[in-house]
Amino acid sequence: MTSDSDPYVEDLALAHLLADIADSIALERYQSLDLVITTKPDNTPVTDADRAVETALRQALSTHRPKDGLLGEEFGSDITGAKRYWVIDPIDGTKNFMRGVPTWATLIALVEVAEDGSEEVVVGIASSPALSRRWFASCCQGAFVTFNGDTRRISVSQVASLTDASIAYSDFIGFDDRLEAFKKMLDGAWRTRGMGDFWSHMLVAEGAVDVAIEPTLAVWDMAALDIIVREAGGTFTNTSGRSGPFGDSGVSTNGVLHNAVINGLNT
Repeated sequence: MTSDSDPYVEDLALAHLLADIADSIALERYQSLDLVITTKPDNTPVTDADRAVETALRQALSTHRPKDGLLGEEFGSDITGAKRYWVIDPIDGTKNFMRGVPTWATLIALVEVAEDGSEEVVVGIASSPALSRRWFASCCQGAFVTFNGDTRRISVSQVASLTDASIAYSDFIGFDDRLEAFKKMLDGAWRTRGMGDFWSHMLVAEGAVDVAIEPTLAVWDMAALDIIVREAGGTFTNTSGRSGPFGDSGVSTNGVLHNAVINGLNT
């Protein structure tokens, strides 16, 4: 799965260790009758499991990588001047988690910062223990999924027309002036499903879905997904076509369809 010359082999191993820690904590709290749910200032829910997972991962990184920066959804960032930093979403799909829906995951990514200030995700993991799945990738080494202990390489589809494509999304909230264009795209597609969160993008990486679109996201929602989709042969940008997970929205495709999707969203 990784070559001897892979410069990120130790980083990926650490990311797996972090995911193991997160899985253990989150699964123990999943479907718990005493789960504590509060509302953040942005009116989104957060559970005690979100905070416990991020706290544990911060502690682990302070031990294993004390010089690396860290950006987490629940407790902020310390990345000023860092040449590399970790990005953590302790539970992506908190609303699913707190209702007992199994499509939630811990997202872990490592970002490297170049001398010119440009940033690139070089390691990513999306670990979804309630689905018994973990997707992962590192730079130039391909993308993989582990399901019930069996690991296989994954790749995007070869569907070349939107009329033949399966499109996944969360809902219509956040599309604003792109909503009518998006609905037109859905009307012309072969199949559409409202799956959303990490799940839809990982289905793109596996080739089961051809396009995944979410109009409002934060970097911790996207960083891990970006490299997994790219290493599977796909393309990840925001809705305006800017590459990477730093543009406040996320569009994953099999690459072949990407220009058509971006053009369709912006007509």
